[in-house]
Amino acid sequence: MISVLGAARKALARVTLFLSAMVLVACQPAGLGGGPSINTSGTIPVALLVPQGSGNGGDAVLASSLVNAARLAVADLEGVEIDLRVYDTAGQPGQAASVASQAVAEGAKIILGPVYAESANAAGNAVASQGINVLSFSNNTAIAGGNVFVMGPTFQNTADRLAQYAARQGRRNIMIVYGQDAAEELGRDAISRAASRAGLSVAGSSSFELSQQGVINAVPGIASQIKSSGADAVFFTSGTAGALPILTQLMRENGLDSATTQFMGLQRWDIPTSAISLSGLQGGWFAVPDPGLNASFQSRYAAAYGGAPHPIAGLAYDGIAAIGALVKSGNSDALTRGALTQSSGFVGVNGVFRLLPDGTNERGLAVAQIQNNQVNVIDPAPRSFGGIGF
Repeated sequence: MISVLGAARKALARVTLFLSAMVLVACQPAGLGGGPSINTSGTIPVALLVPQGSGNGGDAVLASSLVNAARLAVADLEGVEIDLRVYDTAGQPGQAASVASQAVAEGAKIILGPVYAESANAAGNAVASQGINVLSFSNNTAIAGGNVFVMGPTFQNTADRLAQYAARQGRRNIMIVYGQDAAEELGRDAISRAASRAGLSVAGSSSFELSQQGVINAVPGIASQIKSSGADAVFFTSGTAGALPILTQLMRENGLDSATTQFMGLQRWDIPTSAISLSGLQGGWFAVPDPGLNASFQSRYAAAYGGAPHPIAGLAYDGIAAIGALVKSGNSDALTRGALTQSSGFVGVNGVFRLLPDGTNERGLAVAQIQNNQVNVIDPAPRSFGGIGF
């Protein structure tokens, strides 16, 4: 008990990349982002913007992994020639705008990256007037639209997937539990929209201060509210690097039984892998990329580069795969907004995905559950659009 709670308290002190990215709020890029006309029989220049040069070791690792994944994807293309050109942003909006303009001046027909929302927004603004689209690795939907697309996993996509699954399992009345910050409030709103779309009722929502003592103080009242509301599921916005471990453990200790009240989460509950042994997470539902396709990518990346890819490296592969599929069609408008948002979507290393007209994305996710300290897929990821899960 003491060791588990201690680990949970340590986790609460950390900040996740996912959430910090969601907090950023940037201006909407200008322009309609139609896209250039290209010669599909020739070599297509593609710019890849990565956060190399920031002086941060984590950014250097991330940048290297994105470049490796993109090059792996280029090597896998058949019948399409991509000239991949890498530009360093140093993780700074000003430099991202500068190198985006440089890339287009040097012939780039589309831009992959950057990672961080403010940099992606700056890059999009810099090249919008030239009709160049930006496939950013951000998950911040605030910057989506115009010529900027976000390829990262979004709260809304995950919330929709889990709400639809919960409805099919007969869970009809959910309680939303979220931390008091901008990121988790965005998560709360995404869950509320997803519940409405899936035909679920929201029994209520409860918040807590994002601190160890804040969670401890809030849990008894939240647990009491859940019980009195008749909620048969609780949807958490927090992740394993934040409040989730201590929050779920204390919820169990306050009488919430997994047999009657299903726990589910907006973030991955299996990262880090040690999290799956936490008692409060047992029985919980969360969404994951297509495990089969993801495992294949992990294996091929390790064979090529001698190590594991960064968790978001697959986005670079997906971007190249989408560009390659469009160029292979032979249409000169292959990189326009209309082509990028084709309803059939694309197949990437994390499963099927498509870019939406509003600049966000939709991904085919599996539903997983932690059972006996193991992750089990209880509803597989769809392999095409229009099926279960969409």
